[in-house]
Amino acid sequence: MPPLRSDAVRSRERILAAAAGRDRGSLRLNEVARAAGVGVGTVYRHFPTVEALVEELTAGSVRRALGAARAAADDEDPGRAFQGFLSAVLDLLLADDGLQQVLLAADGASPEVQEAKAELTRTAATLLDRAQRAGAVRPDLTLEQLMHLVCGFEHAVRLGGPGDHGTVAAVLRAGLRPD
Repeated sequence: MPPLRSDAVRSRERILAAAAGRDRGSLRLNEVARAAGVGVGTVYRHFPTVEALVEELTAGSVRRALGAARAAADDEDPGRAFQGFLSAVLDLLLADDGLQQVLLAADGASPEVQEAKAELTRTAATLLDRAQRAGAVRPDLTLEQLMHLVCGFEHAVRLGGPGDHGTVAAVLRAGLRPD
C-alpha cells in the first residue's frame, strides 16, 4: 500500500480524533465524518466499516495486552504469571471499550492487529496451561471459557460501576482456583 498523501494523513488523524472519545459500541461513520469535518466518503476510504475504525482505535490496547502476555510468559512462577496477565487484561478491557469487540472478532482489517491477536491467543493458552499444570488454576477451564468469563467481568463492572471492580475481580479469581 503506497504511503498516504499529507492531506489524507491529516484527514485520517481528524477521523481518529473525532472517533476516539465516542462510545465504540455505538459509533456511526456518518457522525464521525461530521465531527471530523470531512465527507463520509473520506471516512469510508480510510475505514470501510465501523469494525475497521474500532480496530484502529483499539490497536494500542491489543499491543499492550500482548506486551503483558509476553512479560507474564517470562515469569517463572506459573500462578503469578497467569494472575498478572489476567489483571492486566481486565484493566485493559475496562480502559478500552472496543478491546473486547476486537479480541473476539474472527477477522480484522489490519494484518498487524491480526498477528498480535494470534500471538496473544497462543501466549494466553500457554499461560493457562502452565498455571493449570502447576495447580494454580482449575484444570477443567478452557481458554474459550476463560475468554467468556473475562468478557462477563467487563460487562458486570460496567453495569455496576468502577467501585465493583475489586469485588468482581476477586470473585472471578476465586472461581478460577482449583477445588
